[in-house]
Amino acid sequence: MDHPFDCLIIGAGMAGAVCARELAERGGKKVLVLERRAHVGGNAYDCFDQAGVLIHKYGPHIFHTNHKRVFEFLSRFTTWLDYQHQVVANIPAEGGRLEIPVPFNLVSMELAFGREKAASLARRLIAEYGRETKVTILELRQNPDPEIAALADYVYEHVFVYYTMKQWGQKPEEIDPNTTARVPVFLSEDSRYFQDVFQGMPLEGYTPMFQRMLDHPYITLELATDAASRVKLEGEQVLLDGAPFRGTVIYTGAVDELFGCKYGRLPYRTLDFQFETHPVDCWQSHGTVNYTMDQDYTRITEFKQLTGQKLPGVTTIMKEYSRAYTGAEGETPYYPIISPENNALYSRYQGETERLPNFHLLGRLAEYKYYNMDAIAARALALCDDLLK
Repeated sequence: MDHPFDCLIIGAGMAGAVCARELAERGGKKVLVLERRAHVGGNAYDCFDQAGVLIHKYGPHIFHTNHKRVFEFLSRFTTWLDYQHQVVANIPAEGGRLEIPVPFNLVSMELAFGREKAASLARRLIAEYGRETKVTILELRQNPDPEIAALADYVYEHVFVYYTMKQWGQKPEEIDPNTTARVPVFLSEDSRYFQDVFQGMPLEGYTPMFQRMLDHPYITLELATDAASRVKLEGEQVLLDGAPFRGTVIYTGAVDELFGCKYGRLPYRTLDFQFETHPVDCWQSHGTVNYTMDQDYTRITEFKQLTGQKLPGVTTIMKEYSRAYTGAEGETPYYPIISPENNALYSRYQGETERLPNFHLLGRLAEYKYYNMDAIAARALALCDDLLK
């Protein structure tokens, strides 16, 4: 049996969709895309809930990049809403609660310490480190000025440590000191969460963007199709529907599941989402509010503030809870838990794929790394460059 396809792509998220379009359009390849879910877009999938609010089903996705090529490629399939993401930490304070910008910056400093003390600290910090710079907690703690060192302790306690405990299920003493050392204080009044050149949200949503990307006569997309039912690995060959497939294979799924987790399951953190719809125009001050010192959830997202949707009298929020991934039905692996032991386990699975000709691992699950969307798109474009040389 000769397959009618030149390329087989497993997964219709950012990695798979970008590769499918590039190989079909630029390379003239006939591409089969198999997607386990009933929709395209991977975790960036968005849809309207029963209240008519456009929500991100798998957690908030904010597009930002410094990759001009990535931005120009995606811009072929969407127009953009000019959205500059801002995040605040909601923390208990004397007489109520306080919201301060994250990452902690000069605006945060004034809100936390008052104008006079913040101005004094800012002068000393800028004189030593320069304006518009990001200085890590480690650097600040090593500063001989006790008030600057105390600032580092404040950021650690109020912004970082408890949030990280909830996110990763760790005690303070278990948190990697190298991670702590990288937490920045931004010596700027710029309260945007990202400073990338290109930022925004797809005007009609992520799902229409992916649908347009995969709309090509050389692309065959099959949704609600578990690749395991169609694709088998046998020795040094890939079988598609029982017959050898000799074309290019790009796999974007969980690499341990590809081999039945025979060496053990790769550890991840997963997320539980609690969606709530309220009869108000607006629920909170920003699209994302982090709860860094209390509450069981890590953050609340209000989608209308991200998407710019105009829908009076109703809004939907989402509370986000982090826990260990077990592999149970319905769970989604989100954050790989990077450690020497886990990297070694991943290497065993990666080694299994090296005996398969024209087989490529691409993406967060396949490579066991956490990538932002733009980084995945950049890697997909680069892979297609290599394949089409």
